[in-house]
Amino acid sequence: MTDNVNQRIAALQPYKPGKPIDELARELGINDIVKLASNENPLGPSQAVREAIAAASQELPRYPDGSGFELKQALAQRLRVDTAQITLGNGSNDVLDLIARVALEPGSEAIIAEHSFVVYRLAVTCCGGDLVTVPATDYGADLTAMLAAVTERTRLVFLANPNNPTGTWVTAAAIENFLQHLPETVWVVLDEAYFEYVDEAEYGNGLALLDKYPNLIVTRTFSKIYGLASVRLGFSVSSAKFADLLNRARQPFNVNGLAMAAGLAALADDDYVQRSCAMNRQGMAQITEGLTAQGYPYIPSVGNFVAFDSGRSGVEVFDALLQQGVIVRPIAEYGLPNHVRVSIGLPIENDRFLAALSALGQS
Repeated sequence: MTDNVNQRIAALQPYKPGKPIDELARELGINDIVKLASNENPLGPSQAVREAIAAASQELPRYPDGSGFELKQALAQRLRVDTAQITLGNGSNDVLDLIARVALEPGSEAIIAEHSFVVYRLAVTCCGGDLVTVPATDYGADLTAMLAAVTERTRLVFLANPNNPTGTWVTAAAIENFLQHLPETVWVVLDEAYFEYVDEAEYGNGLALLDKYPNLIVTRTFSKIYGLASVRLGFSVSSAKFADLLNRARQPFNVNGLAMAAGLAALADDDYVQRSCAMNRQGMAQITEGLTAQGYPYIPSVGNFVAFDSGRSGVEVFDALLQQGVIVRPIAEYGLPNHVRVSIGLPIENDRFLAALSALGQS
């Protein structure tokens, strides 16, 4: 019977999320565990968000607002866009999948950069599209090469800025130059999941290009800076016409009521975002200085994570750190078999990781 299925999907490897704390505790009987595997905000959600979720739990028997009216209004006001341009999703992964379903069909192509977020591959493959992977330059997207890879079959380009798992980024000027030379018939997804963490003068804001380039779609998430990974909430901003197409493909009630209540409260808590960014800057310095001191080269990152070359199999390092109660992420599936990605945690968690890594010694 397994022959009578979509063979493209049968050939896929299932997505492997960061190892859960409870799973490691069951396997090894360890209680003191540090998880730095999934690029989560170690502060957890703000108090305002916790209170909003508690209040919204009174409505659990009811279906949520399928249009997401209040959250769209808040997003539109903050981002200075029209509500008709916003599409809400069950995490930004949901929106990425919707975009692929709307833009692609069998025989069409989507372009990604080497070392790109694995969900792009999943979304394209499940839609019957053909994936074109362009080699990276210094672990990051080579926009010139990606432009050269465009053909008459190209429908979609995925570009994460910054990229996960490498933390690399491209300038606003480079993105606009790319859009200027790209056929208007090709949709560009600018995935800005880590947008709020970036502190670079030349980074820019993808939303500022939407009016000029109607083939641009910007995606963002509440999972990272806002500490809401568990409730699953993301969105895209695009032309109103493309958003209308996304809403035709979107499942009814794809975003739950608790997530929308949490998102509303999170948007209003600017102090929390500032504290999260400050903690991330300090933690990034703490970890990268520690990696340098131990002789591990790393890829400069502007996200809330950093990937380093372990000098051996990343899976072996991952397994060895698990024995010490530290969960990180090997990234061989991204074409980086010796690299390990570590998320920025609380100071005490960062210290724990560096001490555990030091205990392994160099290969």
